[in-house]
Amino acid sequence: MTAKNTICLWYDGAAEDAARFYAQTFPDSSLDSVHRAPTDFPSGKAGDVLTVQFTVLGIPCIGLNGGPIFPHTEAFSFQVMTEDQAETDRYWDAIVGNGGQESACGWCKDRWGLNWQITPRTLTEALAAGGDEAARAFGAMMNMGKIDVAAIDAARRGEG
Repeated sequence: MTAKNTICLWYDGAAEDAARFYAQTFPDSSLDSVHRAPTDFPSGKAGDVLTVQFTVLGIPCIGLNGGPIFPHTEAFSFQVMTEDQAETDRYWDAIVGNGGQESACGWCKDRWGLNWQITPRTLTEALAAGGDEAARAFGAMMNMGKIDVAAIDAARRGEG
């Protein structure tokens, strides 16, 4: 059954590859269906993959192979909440190690240009706490690429 609200992500011909990667990388993720173009279209031919239905961490998505005209930007990202450094490292390393690139403050970009925030729960809890704890954790985060859980926890306690 198709969800009433679905995120549609625009790809330059690689929606199926991206969906397969997400399904292999994240729990509660799958490649659900592949739909081929019935006729030629501006960025492809009849029979090319046009759309892919997939799920990322329980979120229904459609990948549309629309061509190069609309690249992904940081205006949209998936934020993945992690429980510890091992989980943070696993997702970060999978994305960056598969042709992606690192950014700042827990952000990275996959090889298809989609942006991800790999965010340990301790960071969001610190920010939600407010006050000095939030300021210390935020200050620590501002100097990081991948989030260092131990450093955030130390900042929360006022150490270092």
